[in-house]
Amino acid sequence: QVQLVESGGGSVQAGGSLSLSCEASASENCMGWFRQAPGKEREGLAIFNTYGPTTYADSVKGRFTVSKDNAKNVLYLHLNSTKPEDTAVYYCAADGYRGRGYYCTLGRNDYASWGQGTQVTVGT
Repeated sequence: QVQLVESGGGSVQAGGSLSLSCEASASENCMGWFRQAPGKEREGLAIFNTYGPTTYADSVKGRFTVSKDNAKNVLYLHLNSTKPEDTAVYYCAADGYRGRGYYCTLGRNDYASWGQGTQVTVGT
């Protein structure tokens, strides 16, 4: 498994921006961001695909951007136009294609490597 360490969480006012980083011990073809709010299931937000298109959840499409520095094995998530409902613990995750061709999913069960999470709080 890949070791993942997130950083960059914190507090931001609604409408503001924040950037998260995830340092990986190695690269995987599917690397992305999930979040989990209290009392809710962990949801996939944005997945960076080495050989295919980036995938975004509808809830963050147009507001969040995922990118990767391949040389450093660092994954980023840029949060823009934040909303109070974006408040959650944000996790970085990684895995391979698992026989799906060049396709990465937003499903949490398709990822074996996880970071420890970083808290993001969006105030009103």
